[in-house]
Amino acid sequence: MFLRFIIRKLRFLSKNRHSVCDNTTESNNNEQPHVSTMKKQIHENLDCLKDMLSGSNDLKIHPFRFGPDPQLAGAMVFIDGLVDNATLTEAILRPVTGWQPDKKTFPTGQELMDVLAQEILCSGDVRTASSLSELASGCLAGDTAVLLDGCTAGLVVSTKGWDKRSVSEPQSETVVRGPREGFTENLRTNTAMIRRKIKNGQLCVTNMTVGRKTQTDICLIYLSGVADPKVVETVKYRIGRLDVDSILESGYIEEYIEDAPFSPFATVGYSEKPDVVAGRLLEGRVAVVVDGTPFVLTAPMLFIESFQTTEDYYTRPLYASMMRIIRFFGYFITVFAPAIFIALTAFHQELIPTTLLFTIANSREGTPFPVFLETFVMLFAFEILREAGIRLPRPVGQAISIVGALIMGDAAVSAGLVGAPVVIVVAITAVASFLVPNQSDSASLLRVIMMVLAAFVGFYGVSMGFLAVLLHLGSLTSFGVPYFDGFAWMSNLQDSVVRMPLWSMIRRPKDIAHGDITRRRFFIPPMRPYTLQDEDDLEGEGEHE
Repeated sequence: MFLRFIIRKLRFLSKNRHSVCDNTTESNNNEQPHVSTMKKQIHENLDCLKDMLSGSNDLKIHPFRFGPDPQLAGAMVFIDGLVDNATLTEAILRPVTGWQPDKKTFPTGQELMDVLAQEILCSGDVRTASSLSELASGCLAGDTAVLLDGCTAGLVVSTKGWDKRSVSEPQSETVVRGPREGFTENLRTNTAMIRRKIKNGQLCVTNMTVGRKTQTDICLIYLSGVADPKVVETVKYRIGRLDVDSILESGYIEEYIEDAPFSPFATVGYSEKPDVVAGRLLEGRVAVVVDGTPFVLTAPMLFIESFQTTEDYYTRPLYASMMRIIRFFGYFITVFAPAIFIALTAFHQELIPTTLLFTIANSREGTPFPVFLETFVMLFAFEILREAGIRLPRPVGQAISIVGALIMGDAAVSAGLVGAPVVIVVAITAVASFLVPNQSDSASLLRVIMMVLAAFVGFYGVSMGFLAVLLHLGSLTSFGVPYFDGFAWMSNLQDSVVRMPLWSMIRRPKDIAHGDITRRRFFIPPMRPYTLQDEDDLEGEGEHE
């Protein structure tokens, strides 16, 4: 019976595999782009373009005539809403219709197309397209296709002009001191903002397109001579081999190219600020800019990056170092504080001072649930309130998160469902989680795991969980760079747990940068204050000369 069951299963799986392969082959055949050569008759080309673009209502075709005794027929094809009408008129329609060539030397065919592209059209981006698929792709990207009667080629003129959000301060990375501009959803705006920060000819921008349905534009940005060529090629390879249906946000790319997809720790960084991305590019990283999202990916990523902010480099080094240490303590508290509280109250009461132990015992007197269940329920309620505060409109969300937490905590203590120490521990854990927002996802997962280990074996479980996390972090890599890099005793330690003065950071991170790793030529500390004694010395030297 068992063998018969296995044989049936194998036959069923084989049949399904063949059907899936057939469906995949059929879908792939349907997904192949329709590439057709252009005809000399303009109406045939227009009919084919209509079919390729499904005859959409926003597809606009504007015929026109030009030339001597306007006898030549032409047409502009564009998508309404993706083009700038003023650019359309001033760059294409007005120059072409107002062109008065000499009748004796009037060009025709491909020569006429070259004259239009090089002499007549007033646009900085004009390219020739030899197939209808190229013209259709240009129209879908916001360009305008220009077709001429009697020509087997067309022109794609850049006339992009859709509405876009203006540059504003990012909501996810607010600063007290520093630039307040953030990326937008427009690809070229984002690349231009990076160009403004790094005015160097070695800044390379490589364009790619991913997504069979969405045809999303992606830009890879890196500093040639500083970024590691192996990392650059790895990023290009991982993105180039993607065969997906759609890319709607940079999170899609992050999940497809990261090294450890099942790890709670992200191995691809992201930022919404141009100065942050520019700083990482100067260290040798690669940036991935995706059209339609203000979040730019950077690779490789180190664990230490989550505890660094852009404001650390704009303030005094002592204060910046102190804040980084506080962030480390905050992350440790948000992950291990509930587990330590559970282990102390359930297994290791002898480690608690007597007075504090009596206080905790009196507060928990009459509570019906064990301390693990109390802590878990309160943390679960906190996650619900935080998610509600994020998803609701901002004024309502803030009121729900603040008032809801106060009322819920006070009501739970008054009803005797939980003890006051549990509410305090959960509140400290919740506040500490906001110190390192980039690691909030990993902290939420690790917190629950540590609580479960503490509930079963106390401090032994917490210790084993801590060692397991360290081993996991030590084994992670991000595009070939150790994820835990920055904690080793090397020059990278100048910008890790503490932030040394900028004039002492001579070299870039060795495991990230390649080639030009020198930031400064020499170790030059700031000059001492200029005094009157210096002036007397200079005058003495002048008299001596």
